[in-house]
Amino acid sequence: QVQLVESGGGLVQAGASLKLSCEASGRTLSGLAMAWFRQDPGKEREFVGTISGSGLNTYYAVPVKGRSTISRDIAKNTVYLQMNSLKPEDTARYYCSAGRTYSTIASQYDYWGQGTELTVSS
Repeated sequence: QVQLVESGGGLVQAGASLKLSCEASGRTLSGLAMAWFRQDPGKEREFVGTISGSGLNTYYAVPVKGRSTISRDIAKNTVYLQMNSLKPEDTARYYCSAGRTYSTIASQYDYWGQGTELTVSS
């Protein structure tokens, strides 16, 4: 079992930067694909980005590509999502997930955190 706890959300102004964290416990992140998804109330969960189990590959959704970076610190068993040039449409609850498959599909991930709320004001 893997437990995931997200942090770092909050209220920021458009144009700001923010770094979300996802701390894992229960096993090492090494070898696990990690992903970030986001969801607004009433909408489907949306893929944001993913990092492969080796940590060598990342992939981002078009809306965040070029202004977001996923990284991980194996020693801290933590994955990060750095987001720059934030826009009001980035407002959502952000979820961290872990699984064996490097994928953009939510159902491919086995473990999920409770999420952290990000609100971007205009």
